[in-house]
Amino acid sequence: MTTARMREKIAFFVLGLITLLVVIPILMIIFYIVKNSIGSISWEFITQSPRNGMKEGGIFPAIVGTIVLIIGTMLFSLPLGVLSAVYLVEYARDNFFTRLIKLSVVNLSGIPSIVYGLFGFTLFVLFLKLGTSILAGSLTLAIMSLPVIITATKEALESVPLSFREISLSLGATKWQTVRYCVLPYAIPGILTGTVLSLSRAAGETAPILFTVAAFYLPRLPRSLFDQVMALPYHLYVISTQVPNIPVSISFATCFVLIGLVFLMNLVSIILRSHYRKKKLW
Repeated sequence: MTTARMREKIAFFVLGLITLLVVIPILMIIFYIVKNSIGSISWEFITQSPRNGMKEGGIFPAIVGTIVLIIGTMLFSLPLGVLSAVYLVEYARDNFFTRLIKLSVVNLSGIPSIVYGLFGFTLFVLFLKLGTSILAGSLTLAIMSLPVIITATKEALESVPLSFREISLSLGATKWQTVRYCVLPYAIPGILTGTVLSLSRAAGETAPILFTVAAFYLPRLPRSLFDQVMALPYHLYVISTQVPNIPVSISFATCFVLIGLVFLMNLVSIILRSHYRKKKLW
């Protein structure tokens, strides 16, 4: 066996070992959550409102509130994030100003969520007088999601071969027609990945919604964009720390539902990515 072949086998072995070291703890955590939530998971738990100080009933308002916030976040962040990335990649000149913007977008991804929460509370709740509402919470989560969407979309656009653009322009297409029909369709898988990652993070955040939208106990569904809502991350925090003598299985069941919701989002993303990747001609 040659030295190169031996190095390759060692490298694959090390990579496989590292993968196991990452995957096994995650599987153990999921198994632990499922094991401790079996006693409370039921159809009534998912479809009923909480009662008796959240010690009985279900988490349906929290599920609906989380879904509403995810949809609101997507509606605000996805168009703005994709269009911003298209401008930076396809239209903006490469100068000091655009390089500064790109660096700022990357740095914004690392800001703690509590900072976004305080910013959203100051801007949307107090300054714009939106109050603690779905609108304020969605806008705050959208701002937090924008850096991930912009970065992922930018990388996806840059991965499309330059020859696609050159051929389209040489045939007389406008710049926007080239971007619309020859670049964006092939960047959709990468855009979906970034969008789902950002929305998954938004679905599990507690700090931003704590200041802008989350209600401690609100066993009814929202009626307008200016209502407060219960949300799974904050509800999980509340029942785990603020409600005495609550069965532990209820906390784990809530955690299981939240993980299931995020998993469902990722599953839909994987299916859509596979669908669009099959259309690639390269």
